[in-house]
Amino acid sequence: MKNILLITILLGFTIRGFSQDTKPTDSISLNNTEEKKSSGPLFQGVKYGVRAGYNISNLHFDGAPTMENKHRNSVFIGFLADIRLSKTVSLIPELQFSAEGANAEVLHLDYIQMPILINFRLSEKIHAGFGPQAGLKIHKYEDGAANLAYSALVGVDYKISYAIFADVRYTYGIRNVFDEKSGVSAKNTNIQIGVGYKF
Repeated sequence: MKNILLITILLGFTIRGFSQDTKPTDSISLNNTEEKKSSGPLFQGVKYGVRAGYNISNLHFDGAPTMENKHRNSVFIGFLADIRLSKTVSLIPELQFSAEGANAEVLHLDYIQMPILINFRLSEKIHAGFGPQAGLKIHKYEDGAANLAYSALVGVDYKISYAIFADVRYTYGIRNVFDEKSGVSAKNTNIQIGVGYKF
């Protein structure tokens, strides 16, 4: 009887000691799991896409223009990368051709542009963003227009389906589109209405 009682007591201490040894291990395992969940990567994937549409552009002169100044209706097409930084923020660099300027042929300004948009998710379907844009003038040379253009950009896009979206962008030039030696000063503005597809 004494032997049975002694074995029971020893067995009880053994079980208690084993349970105490396993608890810290479980805690460490849980902590490691939580750390893995919380320390996710900043970069969360990238999608490539194409967008194209309609331009409505105009030149805003300092003072009265020397010629008839009407808006120009034209087109743009571009290729983009949508880099997700988080669930709500993405970075969208783009390379596009955009025909801008005013309606008169001598005021046509065709650019290869690189906008960089910081985009924010407002809802499941609506995103809005802003950013800078640089442009390189093409097609014409020594026409009195500056070769480089810089603009500020804002935009809103609406997700139609998993891959298709529609967007509206507004750009405002922050630099004179003409060479300083020309004695003429004007800023280019443009509205883009487009649709796009992300692969």
